[in-house]
Amino acid sequence: MLKKIIASIPNTITCCNLLSGCVAVIASFHLDTPDLALGLSGLQIVWLMIAAATIFDFCDGMAARLLRAHSLIGKELDSLADLVSFGLAPGLMMYNLLRVLEAPAWTPWLALFIPVIGAIRLARFNVDDRQTTSFIGLPIPSNAIFWIGYSAWLVGSNQPAYLMAPLEGWPLWLTVVLIPVVALLMVCSLPMFSLKFKSMRPRVNVLRYTILISAVILVSIFGIKGLAMAIILYLLISVIETARR
Repeated sequence: MLKKIIASIPNTITCCNLLSGCVAVIASFHLDTPDLALGLSGLQIVWLMIAAATIFDFCDGMAARLLRAHSLIGKELDSLADLVSFGLAPGLMMYNLLRVLEAPAWTPWLALFIPVIGAIRLARFNVDDRQTTSFIGLPIPSNAIFWIGYSAWLVGSNQPAYLMAPLEGWPLWLTVVLIPVVALLMVCSLPMFSLKFKSMRPRVNVLRYTILISAVILVSIFGIKGLAMAIILYLLISVIETARR
């Protein structure tokens, strides 16, 4: 009985990831609500829930390793949860955000590239033996983190969603270009190092500590917007590391 309870802990954490993603999806349809919950706007709830899903996604793998509770069901469940939390949730956030910001009617539909390409990325990951310790293409959680930061650039990280102004003066072409480009990065052939720590030794985690420290600095300077910049830095370091090798 105890073994079954222990074995179910990683999957329980993965389900928390999935639930966080579901709440983010619901909140994405209420971006212009000033006080959706806990005094936070709908957009801020989406940010918070995707962040929570990221933490759960990190912890379920760690729990599986520590408890030696790996399973094929856990692997598939993890992918399904990731698709909701890091594909569907940021995709619908961008879809509804562009609608609230009164972008041209065709623009929001581009955001559906995010969950569709995310699904392809996860399907490839599950059958690709080369991605056991590193990644090929942008990981789907990093994709979600980028869109959190970019959405903050669109509205201002300190501006409540209900005070959003139309996209007057904002370079709409940038959003139109970024949505398919960032989505396609998930299925590109660029080798990228994993951001998950398997040990805390600095010697084997130089790149991970570099990204972590840089993200903290960028967020402290630019607020939520710094998350998008941290993911861009992650991409640049991966390109440089690939070229060096």
